[in-house]
Amino acid sequence: MVDSPDSSPAWGYSDDGASEWGIMFPDANGDCQSPININSREAAFDDSLNHPPLVTNYIVCRECDVINNGHAVQIIFKHKTAGFENPLNFSCEGRAEPSPKSIISGGALAKDCEFQLAECQFHWGREDERGSEHTVNFKAFPMELHLIHWNSSRYSSLEEAMGKPDGIAVVALFIQVGREHEGLRIFTEHLEAVQYKGRSVTVTTPFNPNCLLPDPVLRDFWAYTGSLTTPPCCENVTWILFRYPLTISHSQMEEFRRMRTHHKGESLSHGEDGILADNFRPTQPLNDRVIRASFL
Repeated sequence: MVDSPDSSPAWGYSDDGASEWGIMFPDANGDCQSPININSREAAFDDSLNHPPLVTNYIVCRECDVINNGHAVQIIFKHKTAGFENPLNFSCEGRAEPSPKSIISGGALAKDCEFQLAECQFHWGREDERGSEHTVNFKAFPMELHLIHWNSSRYSSLEEAMGKPDGIAVVALFIQVGREHEGLRIFTEHLEAVQYKGRSVTVTTPFNPNCLLPDPVLRDFWAYTGSLTTPPCCENVTWILFRYPLTISHSQMEEFRRMRTHHKGESLSHGEDGILADNFRPTQPLNDRVIRASFL
């Protein structure tokens, strides 16, 4: 477990803090911001989202960093993968080839491009009645998971792809409370170690991101063009929101609600309790954008 320095400009969610993001982060004032409310009746069926279909080619990650950045819980997927001890894999002919990566392609994504999985983030509420960033027919879920990808066919890194055309793709999953999610147990059992802001822990238990996706027959999705939901809120982000939610247990949900927005021992401002929750941005105007659906 390590404490990470925080050099980013101060921002937050409390006391309607999200409404002031545009002062420090101009992109937050744009016309194509996220999250949004999805009106299922107004979403336009687009069969081209299925030709070619959305393909998720995730592979086992054997090392991940779990981080409390004071705003959310992040999981950074490192490039080491099961069966590959070195960053380069050698072919039968002896040529050095890059190790495989977790990628997605097709669907709503730019044609002939692969998007590499970099990290995931969680956003949740203090109560089960709220927590997700996007809403469906104005209904919120207790939590929302974002799988963040960058266009590795056009750009060299996540940072370079930020704000660029077809640079970033986020796969979002709503999360409801019910039975335990066995795959996420790998991370929820480590959350106590990162309870305070700036703390991180490296998890070396092999993890397959595929376990975060719905069953293949339940992968209906909505798609639209938006932005990152946290500063700097840069746009040109392709959003893919699965229709069917994941399920985690009440105890797993409570592990997230034990997170804190402050460093251990740090004094809190008057009226603050330091609980990391309700870390969702309010929905933004749709403006002239169209929400497309892969299903009727």
